[in-house]
Amino acid sequence: MRTLDCKTVVEVTSRLCREANCVLEPDVVAALEMARQEEVSPTGRDVLGQLLENARIAAREEIPICQDTGIAVVFVEVGQDVRIAGGSLEAAVVQGVRKGYEQGYLRKSVVAGPLDRVNTGDNTPPVIHWRVVPGDCLKISVMPKGAGSENMSALKMLKPAEGLDGVKRFILETVSSAGPNPCPPLVVGVGLGGTLEKAALLAKEALLRPVGTKNLVGELAGLEESLRVSLNGLGIGPVGLGGRVTVLAVHILTYPTHIAMLPVAVNLNCHAVRHKTAVL
Repeated sequence: MRTLDCKTVVEVTSRLCREANCVLEPDVVAALEMARQEEVSPTGRDVLGQLLENARIAAREEIPICQDTGIAVVFVEVGQDVRIAGGSLEAAVVQGVRKGYEQGYLRKSVVAGPLDRVNTGDNTPPVIHWRVVPGDCLKISVMPKGAGSENMSALKMLKPAEGLDGVKRFILETVSSAGPNPCPPLVVGVGLGGTLEKAALLAKEALLRPVGTKNLVGELAGLEESLRVSLNGLGIGPVGLGGRVTVLAVHILTYPTHIAMLPVAVNLNCHAVRHKTAVL
């Protein structure tokens, strides 16, 4: 049994919040650079150049990539042989988010209730997803999720008979109806199977996969590429001004489901695919 102090969790979570909001991962930068090379629209190329310059300035000056610093979505993998000392693990993650948003001067966008709309003042509580795994490590991934892209996400319980064609149609309709609102070029997370809430979680978790990597399941890798081509054929283009590049990638995760269900969720992420991970 390995012991970790909850103060370490607070500090690491705080750092991840700040870094995720200010520094794009190398895979995302590379994808944007490739998109600029592939884009045929002069306006689209110019927009992609500005997005890259914005990312460089944000990293250099340690300022947010986007004014919407999001609600903090935190994925925590807890090794079954690790023990947290000095307090509650959940409280430590929440305190880390609070500290990170305060120290980083990041915009606080969380309201205490969906109806009363009173700001909590410190961007907590985060949305935390837990998983117990083998080993004695603690893995924390922080994903700030802005409202522009999250609002354009969707979920539908398809009939099994609708099959692959129905899944493709729903994904295309979701991105098409979103238009410029989620700030393309997008990374499209897709969750297939499970139940209503599992499909939504899979779609969000799919966004953590490095952009440019292939799905380990050959059939899904082919489907992702086919969807990427179809979505780029919509002509929405960078920030909706027209062009070839509407999406950078499509990432799909699946899970077994009930014989009478075909849940499909689409979680859109803007061009600023923000997430940082640490393993303790």
